[in-house]
Amino acid sequence: MKNRSLVSALDLKKREILDIFDLADEIKKGRRLEIGRTVALLFFEPSTRTYYSFNTAAALIGCRVIGFQNPSRTSTKKGESLQDTARMFVGYGADLIVIRHSRAGAPLYLSQVLDVPVVNAGDDSREHPTQALLDVYTIRERFGDLDGLKVGIMGDLRYGRTPSSLAYLLSNWKVHIDFIAPDLLQIDKRNDSLEERLKRLGVKYRKREELDADIDVLYVTRVQRERFPDEAEYERVRNSYRLDPSVLPRDSIVLHPLPRVDEIPPSFDSDPRAWYFRQAENGRYVRAALMAGILGWSDGQ
Repeated sequence: MKNRSLVSALDLKKREILDIFDLADEIKKGRRLEIGRTVALLFFEPSTRTYYSFNTAAALIGCRVIGFQNPSRTSTKKGESLQDTARMFVGYGADLIVIRHSRAGAPLYLSQVLDVPVVNAGDDSREHPTQALLDVYTIRERFGDLDGLKVGIMGDLRYGRTPSSLAYLLSNWKVHIDFIAPDLLQIDKRNDSLEERLKRLGVKYRKREELDADIDVLYVTRVQRERFPDEAEYERVRNSYRLDPSVLPRDSIVLHPLPRVDEIPPSFDSDPRAWYFRQAENGRYVRAALMAGILGWSDGQ
């Protein structure tokens, strides 16, 4: 991963994913790395979990953090281009750029014009590869080997950016995926190329409107109100799917990229199948391991 950008979950091979997970395990157990580099967090969209996950992850590997999470206080409000803003932070010493942007393709564009690696922290409704990394890491933590698992991805598959990245990353294992959503929010409505890519990757999947009780992992997503072009359309589907714990097997787990709205009731938080807060915590360790690899850390150091 040294000096490589991460724009899509498709950029990662299985061996690279497992190497990231192995280092994340060590960091989670208390190993600290002193890399001494600078990471710029450029968040052009609101974020709590992802921003502070990267921020605290950088601290775990001894990196300095610069950047912003409120673009209204930057020169972009004066018309400065994305490229110029990013180059400014490279000039301030950034060895790695982490970007979240409302424009699909913004991380890819920066990776092509900058001399430092770029990590996609979410671009519009396209992808969120580091979220997928911590999702799969959490599944692996619970089940060990992923081969043979049945994973249900439920909710907003049209506008949510986590389902595509998760599906792409899971394609490295022999899993079966159920995409659970009403027709309006199904994957073929959101991204015409997603199904084509999954077929090329040999992923076994189904599109369903109801949750199948025979499932190991249920990945719940909120309906992305801010991405709907029509408020009336949002109102029609906003309550399409709420978690029904009685349908889930006792040994399954429930994940959610957060924030949640009302698709998972707070009363479920104490259920042993609720793994979403552990999932969020794992983001620190996985993102720390990823950045360490990109910044050139090796086990010989």
